[in-house]
Amino acid sequence: MEYLIVVAIALVLFLVVHASFDGHLLGKALWILGLAFAARLAVHAVVMRSGVLAYGGDNYVYETKALQIVEYWDRYGFQFVTSEQIPDLYSAALPCNLFALIVYLCGGPASLACTALVAFVACGLVIVMYRFALLLGAGERSAFRLLAVMAFFPALLLHTSDMFKDGFSAFLAVTCLFLAVSNARSISVPKLLLLGPLLWTLWNVRPYMVFMCGLPILFAFTRLQRAQLLCFLAFLIAMLVPVMLSSEVMFEDTPIAEVQEQLERGQSETFRQANAEGGSGVVFQDEGNAWSALPSKLFYTLFSPFPWTEGSTVLQLAKVETLFWYYFLYLAVRGAGLLWRRNPRALLILLLFVVPGTIAYATTMSNIGLIFRQRIPIVMVVSLLSAVAWGAASPDRLTRPPATRAEGPRTRWTRPRPATARGPGVTPQTSQTSQTSCRAVGQPVDGVVARTEP
Repeated sequence: MEYLIVVAIALVLFLVVHASFDGHLLGKALWILGLAFAARLAVHAVVMRSGVLAYGGDNYVYETKALQIVEYWDRYGFQFVTSEQIPDLYSAALPCNLFALIVYLCGGPASLACTALVAFVACGLVIVMYRFALLLGAGERSAFRLLAVMAFFPALLLHTSDMFKDGFSAFLAVTCLFLAVSNARSISVPKLLLLGPLLWTLWNVRPYMVFMCGLPILFAFTRLQRAQLLCFLAFLIAMLVPVMLSSEVMFEDTPIAEVQEQLERGQSETFRQANAEGGSGVVFQDEGNAWSALPSKLFYTLFSPFPWTEGSTVLQLAKVETLFWYYFLYLAVRGAGLLWRRNPRALLILLLFVVPGTIAYATTMSNIGLIFRQRIPIVMVVSLLSAVAWGAASPDRLTRPPATRAEGPRTRWTRPRPATARGPGVTPQTSQTSQTSCRAVGQPVDGVVARTEP
């Protein structure tokens, strides 16, 4: 049964790719996404579950939670199980319920089939990124190059090759931003209706990311000029900082209170010290204050791991990806300048996700391996700006019009035949002036027709 589910998911991916690409790109897309899907299953079987690479932890936790949900269904019936029924689920209710459904159908543990679902979500993510890059103004060739690179981007590949939830959160966040930019361009009722289920789903994967996406979504519906956009952005930041720093009871029993609780737990000295005990842990001289030493934390959040960093085998392999990440950051700066001239509203929507999210992650920074996973959605969004820069630097051959001949068309002047025979006193009124005054091809002027030959 497990292999049948893998085949069924692969078939659904085949249909999704067929519906997402035109004929001239369909074959390439099928090859790339098919290989990306198969590569994740291979990494799962050969690397993640064989003991070759000592990496993971959350994937085994989510597998255990899925088995607990199946037991709960056997006792109380089929339903969507949340942390109210099983407190240990915390903020991973949706992935665990989906994994539990597959386990229930297979009659036992089915990590390969669950990984096939995660790989399908990862392929859906890169398809959305392709569409997103086109929406931002990248050329078709640049957008497709982005799809090919991100399909095999090491961090995304590794964390979508087992029962992790990072692929779900990245897919939902990028899709919400895609709909926000699309609605900022032209409001569509179906797209508006999609935002509600997506945000609810994201809440059951990573609740704090709902607020990371909520601010750009609200900003997308403003209709302000370029100078007014900057003023409004400053106002939003001024309103956001007190919310992030406040610990008062004004948000008690609200979703904001739950997000604040998550943020405070991640910023707590106990939590950060526990994460710093690992092989890739980092300790900052902040005297227990999460907001102290913020420049250093931001530097580590964006640029680690560094070439001189010691750690596990995975951490050493991550340094290769970090070199690509540096290149993406360089291109993103160029792409941001281009996008600001073309579509400043879209650029600010992306920045409202990237900047607050990066600052929030920096306040919890204590482990390079953990931040390597957490910044995956930020890497995905920044890479969209890189695609815009690619489109500006490279002509798009896939949409380039066919070349025209260098020489101009040859024009031959001919006289139309008269419809009837000439009668006495009827003479053609043709002169050199009337011939040179002919401006439209094929239009008679004083009896003269300009005919164009190829």
